[in-house]
Order: sequence, then structure tokens, then C-alpha cells
Amino acid sequence: MITGIHHVTALASDPQTNIDFYVGVLGLKLVKTTINYDDPGMYHFYYGDGVGRPGTILTFFPLGGIRRGRIGTGQVVSTALSVPVGSTKHWSERLTEHGVPFDARQTAISLADPDGLALILKEIEGDVRPGDNDAGCVAPEFAIRGIDSVTLQVAEAAPTLELLTERMGFDISQDGDGRFTAASDVSGNAVYLHESEEGDARGLSGPGTVHHVAFRLPSDAEQDKWRDELLALGYHVSPVMDRQYFHSIYYREPGGILFELATDTPGFLADGETVETLGRRLQLPQKLEAKREIIEAHLPKLRIP
Repeated sequence: MITGIHHVTALASDPQTNIDFYVGVLGLKLVKTTINYDDPGMYHFYYGDGVGRPGTILTFFPLGGIRRGRIGTGQVVSTALSVPVGSTKHWSERLTEHGVPFDARQTAISLADPDGLALILKEIEGDVRPGDNDAGCVAPEFAIRGIDSVTLQVAEAAPTLELLTERMGFDISQDGDGRFTAASDVSGNAVYLHESEEGDARGLSGPGTVHHVAFRLPSDAEQDKWRDELLALGYHVSPVMDRQYFHSIYYREPGGILFELATDTPGFLADGETVETLGRRLQLPQKLEAKREIIEAHLPKLRIP
């Protein structure tokens, strides 16, 4: 059973700028500093709450100084982060203090990160996640609780709608606003589905765009079942991939957006880091540990706020 969103992975340009924004401005914890397992010359950052609970995680691949991507059809076009009710005023003041442009509504703030990635800080009533992000710069009563939802934009909604509701177990909300939820007792479980309008451009991958969205599965056995079902439906599904902190399979939904199904276990303490030391040291998979000096020499030096 899919229980919600596990993480959202996006592309960035400069690694230090990315850290300064997500840790220093938004007050998330840098849960893990590692590398792209498919390209060890590139960092992979994980941000989230104090222990990296599934559903609180934003991850980034900093690509360096390449041209920014374009948000559009065939992509996740925005990611909403849950903040406590009554905190919009605080976040408006904080973003103003840091020179971050935004558009504030009564209970939501739309903004972009330094690469143009579309974000929403959204007041969500009843989100009981602790917000223990260990960020001295943001008081716990205002801290981001985790992901609330993602918005998908596709050229034709019907096939994606069928996948979400008939196969993946999402239910349409009673608000009639295109919001779909899985496992309604869990925060961070919602997807909005938008069909492109005439003239909408197709998205182009690059810094400032989402690479994929991952959904939560409770176990490896559940993941095996899902893989068999998706293959039977004709989807091209990757083999199970060991990401050290979770296991993953990937496939593209009918609108072209890359979906991942990721397990909740083993979690971000699986490599021996403690809660206190999460994210402070470059973590490598065991097969690359012997090449640590070479890898570290080719990666930019980082300052963690």
C-alpha cells in the first residue's frame, strides 16, 4: 500500500548556494551528504526533519554551472511544504529578511529557490509531524513539517488519473480542487493533477526543475508486489536499486513524469551516522569507500550552516 510521498528529488546548480538556502533560510536539516551513485563526481543532498523521516525529504543533485531548466508539462511543477497554522506572517518576514521574493496569500506563500524551483509554504491544519529540524534559525513552532503535496502537470490528464486512482490507490478529495490523497491519516500524502492548457510549454530538465517524485512503501515485499503489478500493466520498471537508505524502483507515468516507489526502511541511520552527526560528513556506499580521497578531491568544498 502506498502511504504518501517519500521524497522529491530536484536539480540544482551550485551546491553551496543550495545548502545555504535550504538549511540557512528554510531551516531544514541536512540529513545526508552523499554522492550521485550513478555519477560519483556529483553531490547528492538530502534535507528533512531531525532524523530524515519519509515524507519530509527534499533531495538535490547540484549539476554545476549549466543552463537552468524550464518548468512545464511533463513535470512536477510545484512542491508544497507544510508549515503550522498561523505561521505565514513569520515566514513572510523571514523571506523578506533574506531577500527572497514571494507571493503571500492568507495561508500560503509561493516562492522559488535560487535556481527557480517552485515551492509553496502552506499552512496545514492537523499535521502532527514534530518539525524537529534542529535549526536554530527557525523556531520549532514555525518549522517546516515536511512535504504536503506535489502538483503534476501533464498534456492529457485521463491516463495519469487512471494510474493514480485505479492502480496506486489515490482518492480524489471532497474539495473538488484536483487534490488526490493516499492513506488519508498520514501527512504528506497528496497529489494535485493539472492538465496543460493550450500554449503551455513542455518542461526542460535542468537546475530549478524536479527530477522525480518518490512514493512510500512500507517494505521490500510490498515493493516486489508493486513491481510485478506494474510490469504486468506494461510499464517499463527498473530493477530494485539499493540506495543504502531505502530501496527503489522507477517508472514513468503516462504523462512522462518519473515516479519512484521507495521503501521506508532502512532509514538514514543505516550507515552508522548518529542523529547528531547526520549530514556532517560525506557518506559513500561501501563499494566506493576505497576511492574516498579521489572522490573528495573532485567535489567542491562545503560550508554547512
